[in-house]
Amino acid sequence: MTKTPLWIAIGTLSVALGSGSYLAFAQAPGPQAAPMSFFITSVGMGKGGDLGGLAGADAHCQLLAAAAGGGAKTWHAYLSTQARPGQPAINARDRIGTGPWYNAKGAMIAQDLAHLHGDTLDLARMGNNITKVSDLTEKGGIVPGLTDGANARDREWAYMQEHPESNRHETLTGSTPDGRAFTDNRDHTCGNWTSEEKGNATALRENTGANAQVGMSDRNGGGNGSWNSAHGTSGCSQEDLGRSHGVGMYYCFAIN
Repeated sequence: MTKTPLWIAIGTLSVALGSGSYLAFAQAPGPQAAPMSFFITSVGMGKGGDLGGLAGADAHCQLLAAAAGGGAKTWHAYLSTQARPGQPAINARDRIGTGPWYNAKGAMIAQDLAHLHGDTLDLARMGNNITKVSDLTEKGGIVPGLTDGANARDREWAYMQEHPESNRHETLTGSTPDGRAFTDNRDHTCGNWTSEEKGNATALRENTGANAQVGMSDRNGGGNGSWNSAHGTSGCSQEDLGRSHGVGMYYCFAIN
């Protein structure tokens, strides 16, 4: 019987073990990005504040999510509605699940409802992770914000349609900063998202008619830079929304 020299046997074993270790390392999967569970709509519905009610707004979320590969989840629009005869108010925060939520790139937006809205002083100081660079559309795009694509006509709906690079940071919510419906008598939700009615003044702070409360997707402008409750609009038509840099976009959250 031919004997293999000891040094050859040890060398062969080392190579085999080394190769196995290399293969195991090479084949080990890396960390997986969390599936998308939050986005801002890449497009509005083209009818101003008339989204077809909450049902229509949810359906738009679902359609956009499905086109981006997220159709297996159930999606709801982050929109509040106000109390009307026979219709109780609905809070945006009560219809989006419990979190955590991740954007199209896998970055966490907020751990839960309390972190999303800053329900305590400490959480409010900490803030959520909604910023211009993280508040992405379902396609993973950044929404143009304040000063982007600046032009003398960038508040005109016709111009905004032709120039998608122009500012469109206003985001429909109809909500107070804590994600709840308004309780006063003024319309803050464009007739609970069924109306294109024009306001009674072109200046949003003078308008006391049809109106939608909006947030700033880039956390910039609007007086307080709030992501969900910065100010109202000058009306509910598509032209009214454009007058203050909005095109009818809104937030969508996966509830499961």
